[in-house]
Amino acid sequence: MSQTTTAPFLLESRGTPRELGAFVVAVRFSRDGRSAAFALGDGTLHLVNPADPDVWHAVAVHDGATLSLAADVTPDGFVSGGDDGALRRVSAAGEASDMARFGMKWVEQVATHALDKGRGLIAASVGKVVHLFDQAGGTLKTWTHPSSVTGLAFDAKGKRVGASHYNGASLWFVGAKTDNARVLEWKGSHTALAIHPEGDAVVTAMQENALHGWRLSDGQHMRMSGYPTKSESLSFSRNGRWLASSGADAMVLWPFFGGGPMGKAPIELAGGDGIICTQVACHPKDDLVAGGFSDGLVVVADIASSRVLPVAPPEHGKVTALAWSPDGARLAFGTETGFAAVVDFSRR
Repeated sequence: MSQTTTAPFLLESRGTPRELGAFVVAVRFSRDGRSAAFALGDGTLHLVNPADPDVWHAVAVHDGATLSLAADVTPDGFVSGGDDGALRRVSAAGEASDMARFGMKWVEQVATHALDKGRGLIAASVGKVVHLFDQAGGTLKTWTHPSSVTGLAFDAKGKRVGASHYNGASLWFVGAKTDNARVLEWKGSHTALAIHPEGDAVVTAMQENALHGWRLSDGQHMRMSGYPTKSESLSFSRNGRWLASSGADAMVLWPFFGGGPMGKAPIELAGGDGIICTQVACHPKDDLVAGGFSDGLVVVADIASSRVLPVAPPEHGKVTALAWSPDGARLAFGTETGFAAVVDFSRR
């Protein structure tokens, strides 16, 4: 790893680990940062208050596997989708309730956007269709795509929803009187999606070990290739200058400034060991990026200096979930073996 510090792994001194017993599908913090939720492949959600990390609560949420998880639009809850066809809400106290049921169809993607005073928008994809709900769970819109939706995200202002699918992506305006998507075309299978924080670009990960982007001002295509395997995770830095991605033996960051990424080389952080990076998460406040690897290693890197801080050792299987708390004081991660932890980065 480039410029790795000699410090011990932070998990040892600042982490609260747990063996949860099933594949960790996703991890999210609530919007107030007072709860972290680990969604598992057995349909349970494990909740922990980072201020009291010795107490974890397991909640049975889905009759099958959990497929997607997001922070609710309220300060302290979560929304999850499962292969049981349920879109469900879970409070910080562990109370689960239905928002919608879709029969035998899977709820594969969930995204949310908070407005104010507990209001907000919830989007969920079921096959080819994205359903848009208000904060109370009432249906506002349904948008149909040419194939199954593989990635789903709101822009930073909550005015647009982006969905990736076969042969490209679609952008929908939440407040439009007539629902006509802006279709972003590029042949192939698109498997994940991220929207630039300033709304300047949309980027998708592709099945063919590459990223593809569209500059929205003029429709300019952006091709980012050279990955040895498929990128599963995308994350823009807080100011949108960098796009972090998995899929190589390092965290690969593409520059979105100075005319980039076209004609610009990416930087690679925490690489060189031949171990594939599987998850990335940019810090919400600072120019830092966390990375999880296929052997269980978790690190945090400073983008400017390339210095790397070891967080967790390579002992617990492939990292499958990674997230920062809203204030950036804590990092949570989970693995395919069911190992999970919350690591405290706050000053003491």
